[in-house]
Amino acid sequence: MYVSGITDTGSVRTQNQDAIFHSREQVGPLPNLFIVADGMGGHNAGEVASSQTIEAFCDYIRNFPIAQLIQPEDYLDLLVTAAQHANEAVFSRAGDTESLTGMGTTLTACVIEDEKAIIVHVGDSRVYAIKPDSITQLTSDHTYVEEMITAGQLTPDDAKSHPKRHMLTRVLGTQAHLQVDGLVPSLADCTAILLCSDGLCNMLDDQSILEIVNRPGYVEQRTKALIDEANLKGGSDNISAILIDIGR
Repeated sequence: MYVSGITDTGSVRTQNQDAIFHSREQVGPLPNLFIVADGMGGHNAGEVASSQTIEAFCDYIRNFPIAQLIQPEDYLDLLVTAAQHANEAVFSRAGDTESLTGMGTTLTACVIEDEKAIIVHVGDSRVYAIKPDSITQLTSDHTYVEEMITAGQLTPDDAKSHPKRHMLTRVLGTQAHLQVDGLVPSLADCTAILLCSDGLCNMLDDQSILEIVNRPGYVEQRTKALIDEANLKGGSDNISAILIDIGR
């Protein structure tokens, strides 16, 4: 397994409120860990939210007693609990500091084990599973337009230009209690996994992402190509990508 992660300010913004973490080595009891967080809030609050979320999330996992976590089927519970712990930390800090009031962040974290991805997810950062001829979005966006699509009140094509297309319905840090999506999809026949912030997938369609990820070359080169292409298409937001080459 080969991994590369890049976070970039983009072509328009002056500050990067995204944060990433990636380790193909053990983190606490987990065999590996990959995280993308996309912060929101005025001044530097979004940057604080995303960086503190990753710090609190990873600290919780590193300090978790390994003896209590033996089987891979327990990984999802640990990730969900770590996300809720991070939510409490961010929410508490926002309440203690006036300039940070209302800050929040997306959180998408993934562990790969036994040809499965163990994923926890809040917001609209994404995880994609990639095969030689197909790309599948594994996570669901927690956005107003996605809820409207699910309810049958909006078509995917109409959602692309809807004025509320960037409105999040669920983020980490803005409320005392957090609902977290958890999923464990199979990675059979997958050649790569991509975690990214919406700054990437709002600029590049699925076919463009698939073509770049499946290019020959080192994983670092392909990750940079994703960022470069998103900037070329406008780079209107911060851009983050973690590309995991499963190495089949």
